[in-house]
Amino acid sequence: MTIAPGTGQEDTGAILEAAETAAIDGAVAIKGRTPWQIVWGRLKRDKVTMVALIASSLMILLAILSPLLAHFGIIDPDLNHPDLVTGLGSLPEGFGGGMSLEHWLGVEPGTGRDIFARILTGLTTSLTVAILATMISLLIGVILGIIAGFARGRTDWWISRFMDLVLSFPSTLMLLSLQLILVQLIADAMGQSASAAPPKLVFMVVVLGFFGFPQIARIIRGQVLSLREREFIEAAQSLGAKRGRLYFKELLPHLWAPILVFSTLIMPANIAAEATLGFLGVGLNPPAASLGSLLNASVNYALPDPAYFLFPGLAVFFVVLAFNLLGDGLRDALDPKSGRS
Repeated sequence: MTIAPGTGQEDTGAILEAAETAAIDGAVAIKGRTPWQIVWGRLKRDKVTMVALIASSLMILLAILSPLLAHFGIIDPDLNHPDLVTGLGSLPEGFGGGMSLEHWLGVEPGTGRDIFARILTGLTTSLTVAILATMISLLIGVILGIIAGFARGRTDWWISRFMDLVLSFPSTLMLLSLQLILVQLIADAMGQSASAAPPKLVFMVVVLGFFGFPQIARIIRGQVLSLREREFIEAAQSLGAKRGRLYFKELLPHLWAPILVFSTLIMPANIAAEATLGFLGVGLNPPAASLGSLLNASVNYALPDPAYFLFPGLAVFFVVLAFNLLGDGLRDALDPKSGRS
């Protein structure tokens, strides 16, 4: 700071005092931020990720609300409207497959069921399967990854070989091959028919969740191999901390970033897997709806009634795209070395 010539000593002291006061005020104005505040700041600067976050949240909200809307009669995905079609198996009357103010996306050929209501119900089914399967994958993968990375030795070797064995089986092929046996066993345990929706939903959740855990287990294992050499782990061990505390009190809080990123990346994969099963006819039986079963039912009408095929396909596309973009954005926001803005 320069002082103009001719300035008196009193003026100089006043100037220096004012500068010190300004510096102190500036220092007080600076506030520290938590890691999650930093991550949220990065997310807010990424417009694509914010749009994906809003879209994903809206889809989850619609999936939660659709059973309530059906319960109160606002939508009815299983109600047939034979008056909207000219006969069994025939196409809907009117523009765009029967689009109207009452039926925004038209109606199904043959039955006249509202496509918008069916898509909302299918979204609920697909997201339920995807979320539950993701939770199972996270539960198994995080526990085995922490144990393998911390224990090392023979325990690590056996867990790693088990993960390699599971990865050697294609999940879609296993879903197709195990479907008849496991669905019947689940139906017998639940006291229901094998053609009912609950046994098939449980089957898809269990199989998708089980065959999805090795990826997160490998990621967690790699993180734990690095964390176990840190000072806070050595300090906890020197104080006599037991394995359970080391796993879930010391290590787990440092693993939320990869867990969060993995969950948003495996979600669209599970949604696509459920849609694939429904498209192949292995999913739910009509009148139960999922995004995959809607695609399977509409593929035969792709040319005469393209709207019936287009809207369920767009629903799958936007759901998978939103969660993929959200996962990419979270991965960049949680990576301090990322240069993406």
